[in-house]
Amino acid sequence: MRLSYIKIIKAESCGGLLDGLVVNFDRPVRQNSRLSPICFVGPNGSGKSQFLQIIAEIFQSAWNTCAPTSERSQSNPKLLFEATYEIAPDGSGNSARVRLSRKSSSKKAQVKMEILSGETEKEVSSASPEFISYLPSSVVGYTSGENETMSLPFFISRAGYAKDVREAALDKVKRSKLVPDNRLMLIDYGTHLEVLIANLMLGSEPLRAAILQHANLKSLSSWRCIIQLAHSAITKTKAVNGRRGVKLTEELEGIIENLQSCSTSWSYEKSSETYIFDFFVDGECRKAFHAHWQNAAALYKAFHKLAMLNDLAIPKKARSRLQKDLQKRHFAARLPEPQDESKVFRFEEVRFHRTGRDRDDTVDYVSLSDGEHQQAQIFGVFSMMTEANTLFLLDEPESHFNPLWRVKFISRLLELPTDTQAFQEVILTSHAPFVPSDMSRHQVLVFSKNGDNLEATNPRIETFGATFDRILQHCFHIQPPISQLARNTIAELRDKGTAEEIEVALTQLGPSVEKTFLTEKLRQLKTVE
Repeated sequence: MRLSYIKIIKAESCGGLLDGLVVNFDRPVRQNSRLSPICFVGPNGSGKSQFLQIIAEIFQSAWNTCAPTSERSQSNPKLLFEATYEIAPDGSGNSARVRLSRKSSSKKAQVKMEILSGETEKEVSSASPEFISYLPSSVVGYTSGENETMSLPFFISRAGYAKDVREAALDKVKRSKLVPDNRLMLIDYGTHLEVLIANLMLGSEPLRAAILQHANLKSLSSWRCIIQLAHSAITKTKAVNGRRGVKLTEELEGIIENLQSCSTSWSYEKSSETYIFDFFVDGECRKAFHAHWQNAAALYKAFHKLAMLNDLAIPKKARSRLQKDLQKRHFAARLPEPQDESKVFRFEEVRFHRTGRDRDDTVDYVSLSDGEHQQAQIFGVFSMMTEANTLFLLDEPESHFNPLWRVKFISRLLELPTDTQAFQEVILTSHAPFVPSDMSRHQVLVFSKNGDNLEATNPRIETFGATFDRILQHCFHIQPPISQLARNTIAELRDKGTAEEIEVALTQLGPSVEKTFLTEKLRQLKTVE
């Protein structure tokens, strides 16, 4: 899919910052490329992350309209908007131009879908299977920092799934049926190991190497997962199918049985209903996983379904507070999350073989840097989510990278050895010039405030191949592109410095245009003398 246009009529959030914002996404698509990313840049507080949240809320509202069993509720039911995009329902062939809109804030107002063809508009009934076929296959969100704004619709989606599992497990009829998958998936530091292990267990050998090469790691050595259903943080109730803690559907019971059959060793503690599965990774271990899961995406979804049950370990007071905050559109800095030892599902002791070392010389995942974690996580997501029409919303995906990794980020992303050429959409934010330098100006949108209004416009210069100082000047309004302390020091020397002071300072300054101007000031002072 390709987003074309979004107008926010009323956001019902962000203090009205996004109200009236119009964003055009039209851009050229690189030949033979399944990705043509859009990058949002601009100062902090300019609405970039909030706009990512709005995009997720638009499609969450659309799914809730036509398939409320998959997206059980809306995080922003009063959001008023208009959005258009191109999409091919099966991921290939002729695409259609689609418009989604909601222009009334009444409780009964639903998302309206229209297929646009020339001057004609055909409305699609929300009861028609055609409606859901013209939506993205899924929305994958990523957030790397403490700003939880974008996470909200994903949290609501996850909580809805956990609630449905709990209720279905208590019903003899529903227990045997599949609980529909939700369409919003969030990848953050709490869920990244689901992505990494799924790829390193069932991804191709070239793909596994591409994900690990930046950290000088050769392969996955071993890992452990723990499933605890009746510990102190979980309310114990009357036993169902022998379980007093978290009740599971037959689908989730099957996932646990499959993990048990694949494990190298396992144990079970009855009083807390705790499973510990250990896996020593070799060809036979991977073969066992392939017998139960077709690919990395299927394994990830199995992990993710267990991980979504962690919401059931969040204290009731915290869940109630969140619901009240959602209704008022007031939020805390972080969403409630259980401690590791209270989670229903978690990973431990994930270890890797190092490149060029003896196989017995392994390193624990927690000893790697944040940048190494982040790069494996981001590339793992794109390697695994290969379904056509997936929409990726990435909030600062390279924030922990060193400059060299940032320079290579987009090229490595486009060169990942994935198994699909299906067109997908990627919208990301960045606070650095490295990403825009790998994109045409039509793929870069600068968020800025014009009085009380927010604007998102393409930069005036061509960004593809532009130097970082040019991008800093035109996209981030940094002129000159040096630090403030150095800038102030040079300015003071130019205004008040003596020849002797400037001569000493020039030996302590790195090369820059400003240093050249200071050298000229010194020449002028010596000429006067």
